[in-house]
Amino acid sequence: MSLTRSRRAVAGTALLTTAALVLAGCGSGDDGAGSDGGSGSAAGTDLDAVLEKGGTLTIWAWDPTLESVSQDFMDLHENVEIDLVNVGTGNDQYTSLQNAIAAGSGGPDIAQVEFYALSQFVLGEALADLTPYGAGELDSTFTPGPWGAVSQGGGVYALPTDSGPMALFYNKRVFDEHGLQVPTTWEEFRDVGRQLQAVAPGSYITNDTGDAGFTTSLIWQAGGHPFQVEGTDITVDLADEGSETFAGFWDTMVEEDLVAPITSWSDEWYQGLGDGSIATLVIGAWMRGNLESSVPAAAGDWAVAPMPQWEEGTSDTAENGGSSLAVMSASENQELAYAFLEYATVGDGVQTRIDEGAFPATTEHLQAEDFTSVEFEYFGGQQVNEVLAESAGNVVEGWQYLPYQVYANSIFNDSVGQAYVSGTTIAEGLAAWQDAIVSYGDDQGFTVSAP
Repeated sequence: MSLTRSRRAVAGTALLTTAALVLAGCGSGDDGAGSDGGSGSAAGTDLDAVLEKGGTLTIWAWDPTLESVSQDFMDLHENVEIDLVNVGTGNDQYTSLQNAIAAGSGGPDIAQVEFYALSQFVLGEALADLTPYGAGELDSTFTPGPWGAVSQGGGVYALPTDSGPMALFYNKRVFDEHGLQVPTTWEEFRDVGRQLQAVAPGSYITNDTGDAGFTTSLIWQAGGHPFQVEGTDITVDLADEGSETFAGFWDTMVEEDLVAPITSWSDEWYQGLGDGSIATLVIGAWMRGNLESSVPAAAGDWAVAPMPQWEEGTSDTAENGGSSLAVMSASENQELAYAFLEYATVGDGVQTRIDEGAFPATTEHLQAEDFTSVEFEYFGGQQVNEVLAESAGNVVEGWQYLPYQVYANSIFNDSVGQAYVSGTTIAEGLAAWQDAIVSYGDDQGFTVSAP
């Protein structure tokens, strides 16, 4: 048995080809490697027998916790060998996947896919429907946001590995030093930003230079449904009520220079999180581990509170990030692949990943006292998971992504991003983004409409 990880050069197909490949799969004939499985019908599959027989699985993923999970799985099943390969993170991997799909060979049995990117592979029939293996019975196993992402059109096309329910990460040292109150609404959030700049010039309540994931998450929380997808029929409305709520509010944040003009994940960003000049982040639960590992000098400074609300007294949240494991339709070992998915996402592999810093998507683990009661030294002994688990249960249901969301996000700064560097409003930027999204979808053969 062997477990290997390697980084391969990513080349070839640009994101622009994604939708064309998606549509090429729609309505195509089944070559025998479809949802019934490359090794025959999945109905009544005896997974114990499959594991006893064993085989080799190739997994493309960048999540480091899957190293331990894969090794443990092989230790339990001596006839199973796993080749865990890192071909790149996010878009780099999706490009490689699309190349393999187009070539008809060279792809993995299992791929890590973020929630926002799932629909493009589902529509292209690149992912196996897992319901024949019993995945449809897992609906109450996961929190609403992740489950809604993996279950589409009556099928289940992946199982969630982690989630990103949003919360307010704030620098408690800065707040205490200046007598600032932790905001519970977005209006209070803006007011605290104004107060902070008055008493500490050069400090900001948060940062933003235009981020598609952050924008869509706040629209989601505000009750927006800008993307409505039914097969290849798409409606885009980035001026719906939720979108207008976000745009009007965030315009004031940008116009008043309340957000630091610093790009997330840059060295300057990490410096701002370390010295307190960026005082808060409204972001996914995974940021807990990122702060611990990447901003160690700020240990004891940070705390976590519920996500600010658009309406006082509510508790609505949204997802920001999160990933899944999907079985590729072209895999010849779909039954064995599903057995690994079960182990990694609902079996003993979940606790292994939690122990290594992952934030789970399973309700059982999120509700467990030994999870919610953990005191994190970095956060001053706070039971951070309690706040994050509550957020996971309050995610607004019904959100949809575009079947070419990866491409749409890649052009976000060409339109909405201009509001941060010119006189363009965010609403105008969203309108321009909508036009580009509609035009691109039409060019690729989707039927796209907008109000």
